[in-house]
Amino acid sequence: MLSHRLLIRSGYISQLGAGIFSFTPIGWRVIEKIKDIIRSEMNSIDCYEANFPVIQPSDIWEESGRIDSFIPPLARFTDRRDKIMIIAPTHEESVISMVRSEVNSYRDMPFSLFHIQTKFRDETRPRGGLLRVREFEMKDAYSFHSNQESLDEVYEEFSKAYFNIFNRCGIDVIKVAADSGAIGGKVSSEFISIAENGEDTILKCDECLYAANEEKAEFKKIIKNDSENVMEKSEKETPNIKSIQDLTNFFSLDAHYFIKTMVYFSGKKPILVSLAGDLEVNETKLRNLLGDDVRLADNDEIIQLGLVPGFISPINNDFDLIVDDSINLKADYIVGSNRNNFHIEGISPSKEFNIKHYEDIAKAKKGDLSVDCDESKCKGMNEYKGIEVGHIFKLGDTYSQKMGLNFSDTEGKQKSVEMGCYGIGVGRLLAAVIEANSSEKELVLDKNISPFQVYLVNLNSDNTEVKEVSNSVYSDLINSDYDVLFDDRDEGPGVKFSDYELSGVPVRIVISKRSLENSEVEILERGKEDFKMVKIKDINKELSKLI
Repeated sequence: MLSHRLLIRSGYISQLGAGIFSFTPIGWRVIEKIKDIIRSEMNSIDCYEANFPVIQPSDIWEESGRIDSFIPPLARFTDRRDKIMIIAPTHEESVISMVRSEVNSYRDMPFSLFHIQTKFRDETRPRGGLLRVREFEMKDAYSFHSNQESLDEVYEEFSKAYFNIFNRCGIDVIKVAADSGAIGGKVSSEFISIAENGEDTILKCDECLYAANEEKAEFKKIIKNDSENVMEKSEKETPNIKSIQDLTNFFSLDAHYFIKTMVYFSGKKPILVSLAGDLEVNETKLRNLLGDDVRLADNDEIIQLGLVPGFISPINNDFDLIVDDSINLKADYIVGSNRNNFHIEGISPSKEFNIKHYEDIAKAKKGDLSVDCDESKCKGMNEYKGIEVGHIFKLGDTYSQKMGLNFSDTEGKQKSVEMGCYGIGVGRLLAAVIEANSSEKELVLDKNISPFQVYLVNLNSDNTEVKEVSNSVYSDLINSDYDVLFDDRDEGPGVKFSDYELSGVPVRIVISKRSLENSEVEILERGKEDFKMVKIKDINKELSKLI
């Protein structure tokens, strides 16, 4: 990833292990400035800063029911008292443990708390530098409400604050519907910075503005197969023809006339999944339907179940069958026969299938109409790559009900508190800013988060006049409350200018024998090709325009 290469070359970070990084002093200055922006925007919506421990007792995770279901699995150890402790991947349990002794009545709400704290998630494949790590700093906030209307209102306040945070850090984002994943809740939204090498795929209609992460995206399914009672049921030899593409060529039929069936494992239980031949399975939707993690079976496992890879049949077996709602249950289809080199024509799902679930489990794709699209105006969704920089959730009573976070309503009845959750990965945000604005040669940061405001370069450092003037300019800038990085090393211009390119600092000032001939300095604003000659006495005046 570009951001990883630049962060290493610029000396912002140092890798300690897989997915574990140290920040150098210059890198930490940027992180602190990002955190200052976050704190400012949280304060603006009356979200108050607290602090919760990195190490948590396992009993609160048992209360919430997530001790064995959190993905990736919780990192844990046993302390000297033989108590199991958790290295926190998130802090819903901790914040509830604190506030449930303080919340008694509807009058105590709404309120919001946030902290910026270390998290640890034992990712299987940490990658992309700061974009996918195991240890990281996150701003997570939690809001508490007596009713859904209050949660909805504060959720929108956080949404606006998040747009402000990302704008002040120097990136544009789009807000998209998202899957809630391990955090839970019914509704969540991600904030995505569009980037060619981002790991998230976003589907967005540019007309109606519907936008969703691919794993969450819902689309209008057009039932294309209306071939009821037109095919006679018969077995057809299909020698070594396994793929949908090969079948369409063999039968001279479109892909939606075929049903493809795959084997998944939900836990240790095998599940058959069938959908129209022109669609793919959305494993996130499948996981949410089953309430458990899922994985695709390999060929050896399929054979061990008595099924034939490439010719799996959704009929005449004892496995649970999930059918996507793209399939017209009354139409005729061609399906696998569970015999090598044979398919069956004329299969009507309503007559032949023993269906456990008939649900939307298909993956939306570019060109599909979203559920919000107007068919007369919209042209279908476009596909974008992006980086998730923030995620907000309407948790509802997902945790409060399990952990006893209750209150008395206006009639004195006990109810569970409604909650919201709001996260930003601080290091990930820095990486996303670099991905959005930088090049292989140049690390570019917005002036609001750059480590310094001015990069002061002293050329001809062996010259007494240059040295004295440089020191004087440095002192004046410091006294004028500018953050200045003074490069007075005994190095040539090439080294110093190259290091400036990687510094992220928005303005460079060069003092040399040549510039002092007219009592001037060179001032270059990042992003501009040409520098400007400015009288020494006018440096502050010029900087006030740029910074």
